[in-house]
Amino acid sequence: MGEKLKIDIVSDVVCPWCAIGYKRLEKAIAELGFEDKVSIEWQPFELNPGMPPKGQDLTEHIAEKYGSTLEQQQASQQNMTDIGEELGFKFDYFEGMRMANTFDAHVLLEYAKDFGKQTELKLRLMNSFFNERQDVSDRAVLKQALLDVGLNADEALANLDSEEARYEVRNKQGQWKNMGVNSVPTIVFNMKSAVTGAQPVDTFKQVLIDLVG
Repeated sequence: MGEKLKIDIVSDVVCPWCAIGYKRLEKAIAELGFEDKVSIEWQPFELNPGMPPKGQDLTEHIAEKYGSTLEQQQASQQNMTDIGEELGFKFDYFEGMRMANTFDAHVLLEYAKDFGKQTELKLRLMNSFFNERQDVSDRAVLKQALLDVGLNADEALANLDSEEARYEVRNKQGQWKNMGVNSVPTIVFNMKSAVTGAQPVDTFKQVLIDLVG
């Protein structure tokens, strides 16, 4: 068998369209039977790198960032909830929901990569944020997520205080931005071609067929 198709997914754990995009990609891979023909690596991107440690009320944040009214936000959230339901991913938007700082989560995702647990941890964190009403900047929440996917939580959390580990994530973020990645999800195939956004399943299928054969 030839080399696997390398798929880099540049994304954030609090990005709803990143969750949808991945679930659609996953569906495309499964329907084609390409599970053994691809390898996925998650790359760090912070939607809100300046987000304070305590986070910000989600409604307020979206209004400030995008100028969206409450009605527009509710319609968008309902749309994402409906799409998520079709894909087996639950969005539970609620009054008082807060946007979180995700830098620590990205540090832990880099750690998880060495153990082949990146995708598991990514999905665990997305589920924590979107359907379990958890603050993914809280170290207790992060510790539980690590334990849930079978990682050494104490060893992983030590990376959060490592300047080297933190620098590595910031460096990777900079590299992707320098390559022109300004929105997520951005899904890169063999570092040669890319698609942005949560594309339909059929679009992902066509890309995969073209590249894998």
